[in-house]
Amino acid sequence: MIKFLTHYYRTGTTPFKSLSELPEKEAIKKMEKLYVDNAIWGRFKDPAIYLRERKKTESWLREQFISKGGHPKEDYPIYMVLGECKKIEENMKKYKLSKIQIPLSDFKEEDVSFTFIDSMFSYQLGCDKSPEYYQPEYHGKVFTLSEIYSIIEERELLEKDWWGNLPDDFIPYIEAQVWNHEILKGKGLLK
Repeated sequence: MIKFLTHYYRTGTTPFKSLSELPEKEAIKKMEKLYVDNAIWGRFKDPAIYLRERKKTESWLREQFISKGGHPKEDYPIYMVLGECKKIEENMKKYKLSKIQIPLSDFKEEDVSFTFIDSMFSYQLGCDKSPEYYQPEYHGKVFTLSEIYSIIEERELLEKDWWGNLPDDFIPYIEAQVWNHEILKGKGLLK
């Protein structure tokens, strides 16, 4: 069973930061600085569109989490990965990434939500229902801690075939959205 969440961040930067905490102009400047034409940082190619879509996704995440009994203490989550992402782990040096892992036992059911793959991509698949990639039992849905445990128990290890048909440049993982930042502050990880 997976026992931790991983936060990946660019080496030399402050971990557990969110663009959503910044005023729009500052967030756009930050994305322009971070933009690199690759799978991880390529998402910032058009910062204004990315920010608009991110805010729409975060609103959806929050509403869905609340409807399932979640109690978000913040307007936006801090993003993590359930366990580790093999594809990211293999490219840590290439993308100049560092990581912090936190025991899953530090989180309560009402503190954290999950999406099957990146929340923005999952949300978009749930809206578009692309026949090539869409998996109706997983995409466009927000899961609780107990629900994600049930899925992993049923499906077992997070291997390649687990993810269905995804674009080759896609980085597969289960995204965790931490809605209680006090847990991170209590560990001295967030100021």
